[in-house]
Order: sequence, then structure tokens, then C-alpha cells
Amino acid sequence: MIVKRSLSIRGHRTSISIEDEFWAALKAIAARGRQPLATLVASIDDGRAPDRNLSSAIRVFVLRDALERAAEGPPQETV
Repeated sequence: MIVKRSLSIRGHRTSISIEDEFWAALKAIAARGRQPLATLVASIDDGRAPDRNLSSAIRVFVLRDALERAAEGPPQETV
């Protein structure tokens, strides 16, 4: 289900419409990077193509992260 979500980036409110699964993955990426969600969204916003809306840019970011992690394989156990 696509849900409209509001957040503040760089001091202004914005909203995105994004599926729960992408939202959960985005939150996990932010947590993994130990950064606030708004900071991650601001960096995605800064790097997006001018013809791509923020919701779409977030989906592409999450997809690329998932593909990179899949290519790395499972985490290695440390002894």
C-alpha cells in the first residue's frame, strides 16, 4: 500500500508517497548508516535527477542498495 508520509528536510516540510516496504527498507538503511532518516532523505534529494520526483528517487536508492548488498553475498562470520 502506498502511504503519504511527511518529514522535514533542510528545515522545510515535504511529503512523499511510498510503499510500506520501501519505507521500512529506507529506515533500515538509515539505521545501518547511523544517520537520521531526514539526513538520508536530504542526501537522496540532493543527488536525484531533475526529472525524477523524490518518491521515485527513494525507490531507486533503496533498489540500488538492495542490489549492492545482494552482490556482496551474505555477511561473513567473525571468529
